[in-house]
This record gives sequence, structure tokens and C-alpha cells, in this order.
Amino acid sequence: MTDTAVEHRRATELDTEFTRGLGLYASTMVVVGSMIGSGIFLVSAEMGRQTGSPGWLLVAWLIAGGLTLAAALSYGELAAMMPRAGGQYVYLREAFSSLWGFLYGWTLFMVIQTGTIAAVAVGFARYTGYLFPWFAEDHYIIRPLHITPGYAVSLSTVQLLGIALVALLTWTNTRGLEWGKVIQNTFTTAKTGALLALIAVGLVFGWNEAAVGPNFGDFWTPRGATPVAPGIDVATGAGLLIALCVAQVGSLFSADAWNNITFTAGEVKEPRRNIPLALAIGTGIVISLYLLANIAYLVTLPFDAIQHAPADRVATATLEAIFPGFGAMIMAIAIMISTFGCNNGLILAGARAYYAMARDGVFFARVGTLNEHKVPAWGLLLQGIWAAVLILPRTFNVTTGTYGNLYGDLLTYVISAALIFYILTIAGLFRLRVKMPNLARPYRAIGYPIVPALYIAGAAVILVILFTYQTATTWPGLAIILAGVPAYLLWKR
Repeated sequence: MTDTAVEHRRATELDTEFTRGLGLYASTMVVVGSMIGSGIFLVSAEMGRQTGSPGWLLVAWLIAGGLTLAAALSYGELAAMMPRAGGQYVYLREAFSSLWGFLYGWTLFMVIQTGTIAAVAVGFARYTGYLFPWFAEDHYIIRPLHITPGYAVSLSTVQLLGIALVALLTWTNTRGLEWGKVIQNTFTTAKTGALLALIAVGLVFGWNEAAVGPNFGDFWTPRGATPVAPGIDVATGAGLLIALCVAQVGSLFSADAWNNITFTAGEVKEPRRNIPLALAIGTGIVISLYLLANIAYLVTLPFDAIQHAPADRVATATLEAIFPGFGAMIMAIAIMISTFGCNNGLILAGARAYYAMARDGVFFARVGTLNEHKVPAWGLLLQGIWAAVLILPRTFNVTTGTYGNLYGDLLTYVISAALIFYILTIAGLFRLRVKMPNLARPYRAIGYPIVPALYIAGAAVILVILFTYQTATTWPGLAIILAGVPAYLLWKR
């Protein structure tokens, strides 16, 4: 048997070094919990400005939902065929080459996973400030130290709490899978209930004829749209297509991280059955909740109030309309629960991908070991340190004199990069049908080859438009990926 054949056979075997503690419910909670963060409570404002009408806002969410579900159903076949720790990293390695697997893992570590962890942690800290005003972005422990005209480093109380959250959840996850599972199940159940409550309250108590009539009676007419690029008008067919594609940055980001369960395949009971089921059930639940949440916004608030919600906090504006004076506090608590659970899922899953890379000799060797609790503690530690580092730098707008967050820029850069890897992974499904035709496939992608092909086509159209009209936030993402090539060559040497 050749070395390649041995590697392929090893990729399809079950891991034996981990503790298999995640059943179907816990696996589904990883999917749901990693997806629901703070995005659904915020991004509809920007998407409303981009699409220009209630109808096209919902269509943008439907597109994101269709793409996410199609991808999840396609990943199910790969997960059942190769139920190994590392998930998507393994699929890309086996379908194409170790370089493509590494480039995904590199981008995951540098920005996708750690940048999201940093963003979600600071989101938790910001909303904590509603309850405890001591936590504020301008309450500095170390004032901004400018390192270049456009960048500074600081430590505010919000940044401090964000780092503390990352440290806490990193530590709990080093104590064993059971700790991470309990936190994930508890907080995901709680935040799913909170989102359901927001939907129910909006649909039942928020019903506002002054919003329902114009929003649903004039469903498609553009109003108040902000051009996504100079000369782009959503009233034209081409302009609308471009606006819908650009709007996917918000909706796909809010629905992202569903693939995290594939990283933990080594700890899932009956992974060939439970991972495909968790992907289908989890993404289906979240996409349904997201659509219902947007309908709740539309029956409660006039469309211009959604487009121009203060600080884009659409969910807060919705609850404030129903519970004046209390809505912001209720929403702050809900988002704190949501972001806490989301970060636990991200931290738990990410380290498993780096573990697989290290076992292949393309990451730090220590990261490829397990501690006495049978979890990749070194991977968790390294991930936590880098996420904390990403919290510290600030962007600085010289014109307005205001500060932003570096990870915010990095995340916008990498959304298109993540989409590239999703397309490649689903293309790998076709390649593996040819490359490994005789391998057992306990689950076969529903709708193959049409559904996976439609995903690739749809995502490719979105990518082309993003690279054409959103150059500032797409080409840097490609640069981050390409920076992994010399890193790969160094590790291989």
C-alpha cells in the first residue's frame, strides 16, 4: 500500500485518543451555539440600507439560509466519510493537498476563529456595560499608544473584560470535554430561548399597523437605500443583484461557524450519523429563527427605523418599541448570554483543527498533544493568547479622531476568504467521488450533484461581485491566505 493510500485510509478511520462525549443533542448545540452570536441582532440595519426594501431584505436572508443549508448538507457526506478531528482541514487536505488544508488552518488560526472569538468577547463586554457602566470603551486602564498614524494599542475596561472572558472559557475547556459541553448546552439552550422570546414578543405584542401596512403593503419598492458602490442603483436589475450579493457579508457572517462541529469529530458519539444530522438540524433551526426574527422586526418597526436603528441595534430598537425604558436592558442581557455561549463553542472547536494540523507536522508540535483530560490544551492556550492579542490593537480614524477595533477590519477582510474555502471544500466533494470512489459513504449529500453545484455557483457569483465592488475588504483577505504559503514551506522544511 502506498503512503498516499495509507493516509487516505487513516483519514477515514475513527480517532481513538479522544473522549467521545458529544451525542446528537450536544453536537447540535455546538452548531446552533457557534452560529448565534450578536450578528442577528445587528446586521439587518446595514442589510436594509443595502437592499432598500422589506421584501429584498428577507430575500437576502433567504439566500444566506439556502446557501448555508446547501453547504451543511454537502459537508454531511464529507463528515460521515472522514470523521476525524480537524474536520474541514482534513477534507481539504484529502481532496486537494496538504497545502490547501494548511492554508485553511492558517487563515482559521490567524483570523477566522481567533478574530471571531475576539469580536464576540468584546461584544459581550460592551453589552455588560449596559448593566455595569464601569465597563466602557473610553474607560482606559492603559490609554491608546499610537504605533502608526492609523493604529494604536490600548487596554480599556471593555477590552479587559473581553480578555478575561477568553481566558475563562479557554481554562474551562482545558478541564475536559464535559465542562465545555455543559456550558455549551446550557447557554445555547438559554440563548435559543431568548431569540424565540424576542420573535414571539415581536409578533404578538409588537404588531404595529403603522409598520405592518407600509412594510408588507409596499413590500418591494426601494426606499432609503445606500448605494453599495458609486453608480449602483437597487431599482435596476443589475444594481439589485449587486446589492443582494454585498448584503451577504452581514447575513453569511451571522450564519457562519456552522462547520465548527466538524472540527470536534473525534469527540462525537457515532460521528458518521450524528455529525450530518447535527449539521442539518442545527443550520435548519438557526436559519428559521433568523427569518422569523426579521419578520418580527418588520411587524414592529417601520422600515426606515430598521435601516437607521441607533448603532444598528435593530433588536434593541424592537424591544424598546414594545417595552419603553426596559428594552435595551433586556436585550443587553440576552446578547450577553448569546455571546458567552457562542464564544464557548468557538473556543472548544477551534483548537481541534490546530491539533490535526500539528499531527501532520504543519503546526507547533505541542499543539498536537492532549492533556490528562484528553483535550488539546496547548491548542486552546495558543488560540486564547492570539485571540487576546487581537483584542488589544485599535484602528484610528485621523479625520474623526475615533477608535475602532483591528479585528473588526480583519473579519471584514476574511469573510470573502472563508467563502473561498467553503467553495473549495464543496468542490472537494466532487473530487473525492472520483478520487476515492470505493470509500464507504454512510451519508450521501442530498441533491447531489445539483445542490452542491448550485452552492458553488451561487457563492462564486457573490465572490466575484465582492472582489469587484468591495475591494477594500476582499483583496486583503486574499493576502492573508497567500501569506500562509511561505509559512507552510517553512513548516514543511
